[in-house]
Amino acid sequence: MKKLLAIVLSVALCLTAFGTVAFAEESVEDVIAQAQSMTNEELYKKAIEESNGKVLYGIGNSSRGKTAGAEFVAMLQGIDPSYTGTIEWSQPKNNSIFTTLNADIKSSSHIYSMTLIQDGNQIQSKMLNTGNLLNFIPKEWAEQEGVDIAANSYPLTLQTLNKVFMFNNTSGAVFTNCWDFVAEGVNPLYMDVNSELVGKNFLYMLTSEKYSTYLKDAFDKLPTEKKAYFAAVIDEVAPDCDYLGLTAENAKYGLAFIKLWCEQYNAQTDDGPICNTLVTASAAGQSGLLVYSKLRSVEESADASVNNITIAAYQDDYTGIGGYAYKHFLMLTKTSPLPWTACAFISFMTTTETGFHAWGKDMGGYSANPVCNTDHSKDGFVDGVDTYPAKDDRGYEWWTSAEGGQLVVEDPAYCAEVSFDLGDWIDMIIGNK
Repeated sequence: MKKLLAIVLSVALCLTAFGTVAFAEESVEDVIAQAQSMTNEELYKKAIEESNGKVLYGIGNSSRGKTAGAEFVAMLQGIDPSYTGTIEWSQPKNNSIFTTLNADIKSSSHIYSMTLIQDGNQIQSKMLNTGNLLNFIPKEWAEQEGVDIAANSYPLTLQTLNKVFMFNNTSGAVFTNCWDFVAEGVNPLYMDVNSELVGKNFLYMLTSEKYSTYLKDAFDKLPTEKKAYFAAVIDEVAPDCDYLGLTAENAKYGLAFIKLWCEQYNAQTDDGPICNTLVTASAAGQSGLLVYSKLRSVEESADASVNNITIAAYQDDYTGIGGYAYKHFLMLTKTSPLPWTACAFISFMTTTETGFHAWGKDMGGYSANPVCNTDHSKDGFVDGVDTYPAKDDRGYEWWTSAEGGQLVVEDPAYCAEVSFDLGDWIDMIIGNK
């Protein structure tokens, strides 16, 4: 009997110990599965319990994560004044975020709990396909009316940003069709595609069914005298569609646009200097494709003004794509040291106006959750007068619609599918400039 009792007690102790270990080693996947059924209030309580007195390390392509982190901590302290957790945010340079994250995930001691990351192509191939980053969909985000779950849930989208075609209007230059930006000798200003890879993703997307059709429709509306130049290039690249594995009916129009763009764009290091150049009177006739929100920081002077700029797609007679859109995605690392806090922070940024304000305060950045967006349609008004119309943001719905700006929106899966061969094709063109 004593031996039997000893065995029972031993088994009970083992089961208790196993249960303790299992709870302590709750996986990030398990946390996400539970967190996706919780309200913000429940997530915030979990975050306070998990990270009080600790530091959550985040890493992102946007430095504004630091501002959002401070707002998040302040919100948690409003719930529990004794909360002393903090958020440390870093922004790596030169596309090193993927290397940094992979090194951290493979290390024996893990630092980063979450990331705000861009470049759908690399995210798909290096992070989603490998399982190194895990997707979390907040309950209150998914249940919010107006959220496009299909387009923004995998991976979870924090915001969509636009880069738009614009030109200096001081010389009376005319750009009324997107093909005008690849006409001979135009040389638009653009960040080099191998220094900011979302720009390369834009080019990949031009070969997809939707956007190559946009280009064909714009080509068809060109005056006869302009068509001949572009038609020759379209015929030249048409055979390349097969060996590049492009299946869209109008893919050759996308390839022609890519070829002409890459042969002549004027490579720049950053959108800020591009904007500063284009708004000056001395840049008469020049054009560019750059982040729309850069116009917010233009300092008006005798030599520079937002009014020296025309947003191509805002013209009533403009035809074709108005630029492109890329996204910032929020995900957890599979080795996240503080997964509950990471989930709560992500939900805060995607479901509350305060959480998104670090990005939403400026035009040209649109939350995937309509309730988080700020109206920037009158950003160009001064004392009730529309002084700088180029800054009057028409909003995400207009920019991405076929009847509006026709932005080319990044699709991670498509970019990853075509990038291997098409990326080399693009590099060859750039290398031969």
